Amino acid sequence: MTEAASVYPPLEARPIKNTICLFDVDGTLTPARLHASPEMLQLLSALRHKCAIGFVGGSDLVKQQEQLGTPALPVTTLFDFCFSENGLTAYRLGERLASTTFIGWLGEEKYKKLVNFCLRYISEIECPVKRGTFVEFRNGMINVSPVGRNASVEERNEYEKYDKQHNIRTKFVDALKKEFSDYGLTYSIGGQISFDVFPTGWDKTYCLQHLETEKNISGVEYKTIHFFGDKAYKGGNDWEIYEDSRTTGHSVKNPEDTMRILKEIFEIEVHEPVGLKYVRSWEYRPTLAPPEEFERGGELIIKYMMHD
Repeated sequence: MTEAASVYPPLEARPIKNTICLFDVDGTLTPARLHASPEMLQLLSALRHKCAIGFVGGSDLVKQQEQLGTPALPVTTLFDFCFSENGLTAYRLGERLASTTFIGWLGEEKYKKLVNFCLRYISEIECPVKRGTFVEFRNGMINVSPVGRNASVEERNEYEKYDKQHNIRTKFVDALKKEFSDYGLTYSIGGQISFDVFPTGWDKTYCLQHLETEKNISGVEYKTIHFFGDKAYKGGNDWEIYEDSRTTGHSVKNPEDTMRILKEIFEIEVHEPVGLKYVRSWEYRPTLAPPEEFERGGELIIKYMMHD
């Protein structure tokens, strides 16, 4: 199968070559933990013919693959830049860049104290349900969830409402800041059920260093960096990059809002997708099931099999 990336102009040949659009994932490109809609993928494909595109998220690449890619179509072929775990795991045009680790920076003993405190604190929290994976270790951070990352979509929605009423995550973060004030850590609430813990400076702005080096690779200097995120408020995990002087920030309400702004800024009228053809069996509804893909006459077909 011909890789999706091959149908796009080189970075230095894009019509708006000094501009890149960076996107948060959950709540910006996709509904929380669900797959991107055909309309969103079609719009991103059209945009990629104009300028560079990339995503930056706190989750690992496996989760972003589930939400944006397909079993046979790696997410790293659908974006020019893929920044997982805030850019600690980074890909440029499908090739992995150098990375570092949270535990290597913090050290095993401090890491154990941090995790033990989190687990004790969670054991005393009252919330509607508790499931599994309360502390998830990632390359560049830990993700802490009072309800557990194994919660179902319905349980996540229920917890989110409860958290808004009782400020569970906000109080948890305040306790961590007090207990580990000398660790040099930043705490960022994002998504529905969790918050990230990472070294100060390792927020989403970390990925910008990869963009700054592009001028030494392709000669492209990104003078305009549009960032789109739904948690662009103080304490949200999009805040630091949203307010950074190097970016032009766009606060969005949901994926539909993202599409609306993109169409306005870049004057995109999407009819047939550019480079990729998307075929829907019937009306699209959010689902965890990935789409199917196959080739027909040299054209990549992505088929979305949706159901009630």
